Amino acid sequence: MTIPTIADTMIAWRQHAYGGADTVVAETIPVPRPKKGEVLVRFEAASINSGDIHLMRGEPRLVRLFFGLRRPRVRGRGMDLVGRVVAVGDGVDALAPGDRVVGAAGETLAEYVAVKASRVSPVPDGLAPELAACLPIAGNTAVTVLDACGVGSGSRVLVIGAGGGVGTLTVQLAADRGAEVWATCGARAEALLRELGASRTFDYRTLALSSLPAGHFDAVVDIAGEPPLDTLRALLADGGTVALAGGDGGRLLGPIPRIIRSLFVARPGRRFRSVTAVTKTSVTAELVELAAAGRLTPAIERTFALAEAGAALAHVESGRTVGKVVVTAAGS
Repeated sequence: MTIPTIADTMIAWRQHAYGGADTVVAETIPVPRPKKGEVLVRFEAASINSGDIHLMRGEPRLVRLFFGLRRPRVRGRGMDLVGRVVAVGDGVDALAPGDRVVGAAGETLAEYVAVKASRVSPVPDGLAPELAACLPIAGNTAVTVLDACGVGSGSRVLVIGAGGGVGTLTVQLAADRGAEVWATCGARAEALLRELGASRTFDYRTLALSSLPAGHFDAVVDIAGEPPLDTLRALLADGGTVALAGGDGGRLLGPIPRIIRSLFVARPGRRFRSVTAVTKTSVTAELVELAAAGRLTPAIERTFALAEAGAALAHVESGRTVGKVVVTAAGS
């Protein structure tokens, strides 16, 4: 394989003030050089996550304590990454130029990204980069949710707000584990979720969760972050778990007040778990194996070229996406 020449400068999507997608602009900056333990990756694809939007807008305001009070401390956007290694830093032996890798990093909406070698996993050439790009953040979140609820063969699972990136992967992974999956979503996503393994789907605009059978589910995965907590508890079978895995919450504290309330709503044998996923390289590698084997196929609504990354962020910011939005080197 021919290794591309590394340029001196590159295009990266960055912002200097919190706000909407219009605050993120393409800038020409120097290409980073890999430090000890890092690899330099030439961009091929990155998916856009809800976390990208929260960081872009600095909401909930609590996140600004960690990412910059008045303006983003980290200027670049993007967290997922797929690409080819073009250079390695000192101490990197497991990867070499030409290897395709996937992982999570910072500032990945750029032509080149320097990332710790320990944070990426190999990608077989048979797996399309846009599919692999959906796995690090959303895939790890889905696995964390299902593990927190102990979902396995025979489990009865309800996924609330299943039409987005995390939800579509959660439905697939739960079904792959042998669970019976019900899902609520917007009407546009119902047919897709049935294709992905949901046995029953419901339009959240017309369904009252209280109309579902009480005590029926071993796991309720709440990605929407809106239903009353006592309603979710009533859906649980004895020994069941509600996983709080999404939702915007208030502009100041986000989902934290709801998480605190869940501590008082829980009952013996019916627990609540707040899920904050940590992206693990080992989990991403397992997801890559599932995708390469055809057991996991991320649902991609639309792809954008890297030159249109601002439009991709705006599309996800609109809140109407079904499945994932992916930015690729050349677009579709």
